[in-house]
Amino acid sequence: MRGLFISFEGGEGSGKTTIIDGLVKALTDAGYEVVRTREPGGVMIAEEIRNIILDCKNTAMCSETEALLYAASRMQHLHEKVIPALKANKIVICDRYLDSSLVYQGIARGLGIDAVLNANCFALNYLPDKTFFIDVKPEVGLARLGKRQDKMDRLDKECISFHQKVYDGYKEIANRYKERIVTVDGTMSKEAVLTDVKEKVFELLKK
Repeated sequence: MRGLFISFEGGEGSGKTTIIDGLVKALTDAGYEVVRTREPGGVMIAEEIRNIILDCKNTAMCSETEALLYAASRMQHLHEKVIPALKANKIVICDRYLDSSLVYQGIARGLGIDAVLNANCFALNYLPDKTFFIDVKPEVGLARLGKRQDKMDRLDKECISFHQKVYDGYKEIANRYKERIVTVDGTMSKEAVLTDVKEKVFELLKK
């Protein structure tokens, strides 16, 4: 027996946080034990690595360093938070996971999916039971981010061509892992997106 592991993916400004807020509330109200977390981060050491990755001053960071820092953060997060929660039969809701690395570093940075998978080999034993890709085109997501310029991180500030590669990468990954990844139309109203996600999660719990 183990709990349920659900991750959310999408480009910058896709609205993942709002959807996760609503899902966590619905599951908690229904009596489930829910652990909400994020990547990179989720635990102290991983959060410190996150600060290094996303700091706008670290523009000299090479793609390989970025990929390995994400992998290191992920392993600490898994061992300290995700695995214990799953073993305790809880529902883990994670804002980003391995697919983000496959897309951002493997595809958008050009390192290759297989290279990133090799760097994250330990995480492959703990893939999500279901991943929701919130499908929002980069120009739409970035327009949303424009309203909070003061909170934009190093990846937020990448050029539009990079964000387009990220979007195309998510499409590729969603097709590659179609049994696990559910694509949700992020241009619908927040209420409609949340309803769609909740229906799919509760159906998964029934099984």
